[in-house]
Amino acid sequence: MSNAPDIAELEQRLVAGDRAALAKAITLVESRRPDHQAAARALLERIMPRTGNAQRVGVTGVPGAGKSTTIEALGCNLTAAGHKVAVLAVDPSSGRTGGSILGDKTRMERLAQDRNAYIRPSPSGGALGGVARKTREAMLLCEAAGFDVIIVETVGVGQSETVVAEMVDIFLALLIPGGGDELQGIKKGLIEIADLIVINKADADPDKARRSARDYKAALHIIAPAHPNWTPPVLTASGLKNEGLDALWQTIQRHREVMTANGHRAARRADQNARWMWAQVTDRLGQAFRAHPEVAALAPELERQVRTGRVPPSTAADRLLKAFGLS
Repeated sequence: MSNAPDIAELEQRLVAGDRAALAKAITLVESRRPDHQAAARALLERIMPRTGNAQRVGVTGVPGAGKSTTIEALGCNLTAAGHKVAVLAVDPSSGRTGGSILGDKTRMERLAQDRNAYIRPSPSGGALGGVARKTREAMLLCEAAGFDVIIVETVGVGQSETVVAEMVDIFLALLIPGGGDELQGIKKGLIEIADLIVINKADADPDKARRSARDYKAALHIIAPAHPNWTPPVLTASGLKNEGLDALWQTIQRHREVMTANGHRAARRADQNARWMWAQVTDRLGQAFRAHPEVAALAPELERQVRTGRVPPSTAADRLLKAFGLS
């Protein structure tokens, strides 16, 4: 896109369900050009009234848990039932590996060919915060385009799991059957933020999967639930065999009903929007700070002095902030 697009025309095509317009709009929000960023903000402001109606589902899981296989099977089930499904990605590792979480869609080939589905890998490169911002904005664009189920997948660990949990209505941890010590390999933090746990690949060894489910249920009993009205269920499923996915979707819908009735769903989104606002402020301030001429002139030498131990980091930060105009 060499020139900023006609925002009114792009909005009209987007809300009409034009997939090319959706792709163009997401490319616009991913662009780092100042004029494109301004155009993206204008577009997002125009489409906001058409957003917020989708079911937002976050999915994470241990390596080899079968996330892509399960998401594809669930997505195909949902489109067959009349839903429109968008799959987005948060992949903080893509800048290092040069690849994308979805392997250029080849791992979800059947869903990628479905006219009622849309798959968008995360942009490669950039910090996790930037990738998350683009994913949030892509989610809004997909909702405006008529997608009523948004699945956000992460292959990252640690912070990426928390970031995804903070942009969805329900956060799903996809795990695999294991031995009696399998809980040692799962961080307590993941269990604490998951709204739903699914033991996948249950077809390979149903008994082992059931034992694993019991282990996780026992572990959840010693962790105070995040919400008094919802104790995270533990289900077994097979994405490969498309088994247990109807029960999974029913549980996701039950979570929506419970959290809507007690007001938590609306409160969760309100909190997410407020945190998103402040994250945007921090992001934009950081960009402005680094681009400031006096800061840019001082920063390389100050960083070298900090790296060699000649100047304390606090002193260097103070000099940079003064250069920016802050005392």
